[in-house]
Amino acid sequence: MKYFWLNKKNNKNLIVFFNGWAMNETPVKHLKTDGFDILFLFDYRNLDFNFLEFDFNKYEKKYLICWSMGVFAANNFINTFNNFDHKVAINGTSKIVDNNFGIPEKIYKITAKFLNEDSLDKFIKNMFKGGKLNPEITITRSIGELREELFEIQKKSFSSEIKFDKAIISNDDRIIPTKNQLNFWKNKAEIDLIESTHCPFKNYSNWQDFIC
Repeated sequence: MKYFWLNKKNNKNLIVFFNGWAMNETPVKHLKTDGFDILFLFDYRNLDFNFLEFDFNKYEKKYLICWSMGVFAANNFINTFNNFDHKVAINGTSKIVDNNFGIPEKIYKITAKFLNEDSLDKFIKNMFKGGKLNPEITITRSIGELREELFEIQKKSFSSEIKFDKAIISNDDRIIPTKNQLNFWKNKAEIDLIESTHCPFKNYSNWQDFIC
C-alpha cells in the first residue's frame, strides 16, 4: 500500500482516506481541506503498512473515510481505526467480491482476467454514468499493476470488520450494485442514500460534508 499527504498543515483534525481502485486524487481534488490534515492511501496489491510512523494522538479529532475498494482494504487495520471519532464508508462494503454484498463474483473475475485499456475505459465510464459531471480521470498506473491488484484483493478476507458509523450509498451505482450495498449495511451503520453514481464526490464541496 502507498500513501501521500493530500493536505498537511498541522491542523487539529485528521482524515485518513482510503481511495478506490485505479483512482488517483482527481475525483476529490476539488474538495476544500479547511481544518483537516488528509492522509491519502491507495494501491492495495499488498496491505502491509506501518501506521506506527504516524502520531495520530496529536490530533483532536480523527476521521476515517473510505471509498469503494478502500472500504474493504481498511479492514486490514481494524485495531488502528476502530477508535477513530467517526468512520464513513462511501459506495463500498467489507465484502468486495460477493454476489449479495459486493461486486458479483463473475463480473469481478472477468474484469480481472481480461482487463485492458478498453475495459478500463468502460469501467471509468460506468463510474460516472448518469452523473452531472464527468471529471477528467488520468490513470497513472499500468494495466499490469491494476490487474495484479484485483487478483490480490480477491485472495483477502477478514475475520472481523471495522464498525463504520455511516454508509453513503449512491442510488445509481454501476460498479458495486446499490442493492448489494443496502443488503450489507442494513443494521450495521446509518445509511445515507444519495442521488449519484459510484463516484459521488461532485455532490460535495468540502471534506467536512462527509462527517456531518
